[in-house]
Amino acid sequence: MTQDRPRDKLYAEPLKEIVDFRFDEDVASIFPDMINRSVPGYATVISLIGVMAAQFAQANSRIYDLGCSLGAATLAMRQQVSVDEVEFVAVDNSEAMIHRCQEYLQADSNTASVDLVCAGLQDIEIENASVVVLNFTLQFIPLEQRLGILKTIYEGLRPGGILILSEKIRNQDERTDACMVELHHAFKRLKGYSDLEISQKRQALENVLLPETLGSHQGRLNEAGFGQVEPWFQCLNFVSLLARK
Repeated sequence: MTQDRPRDKLYAEPLKEIVDFRFDEDVASIFPDMINRSVPGYATVISLIGVMAAQFAQANSRIYDLGCSLGAATLAMRQQVSVDEVEFVAVDNSEAMIHRCQEYLQADSNTASVDLVCAGLQDIEIENASVVVLNFTLQFIPLEQRLGILKTIYEGLRPGGILILSEKIRNQDERTDACMVELHHAFKRLKGYSDLEISQKRQALENVLLPETLGSHQGRLNEAGFGQVEPWFQCLNFVSLLARK
């Protein structure tokens, strides 16, 4: 994304009431700055999603970006994939995100068409897919709905198709988990966030972003049908998995 990045100041001042985090217009307007200053290695993940999509995309298939936000993964894949007759489908349940995603897609030099869909993941059918991306998305889905979504993805993938699943995780060991959390906070301080911003955003996300252990994700992917599941990236308490059908 090459557009200017307005600075994330959503939690810079003390708030009388901290409401649950939402992907509304306020968040959409500063999201590129927020995500890059909040998720260590985010730019690397996006870049390599494009590389993996180019490697595994099949001709005459669909590529899905589920929970696309402003379309960073879609843009990376669209720029890298070169096989014939590929249809890109980008899905998000936030109208604000979809609207701004359209602006980013129109500003991009690549003109391959993208079907933008405003809908919840639970309402999307996956069909004829060779690549599906869930980039820091499943963590916002209620726990009891996650397996069903992964099964839908598996069933909609072609043989040899892949799912790229990126998530914030928690560690089974409490001491290790506390260490990773504090290192993540240190990373955010390095990126210019104050302790107040870190604390208030954490409270806003507490009931919205529900991280699980790496083992839980691997086990659920296996249960959904994926036989090959490998972590390909990890930085602190953020990980990305490659699952192949």
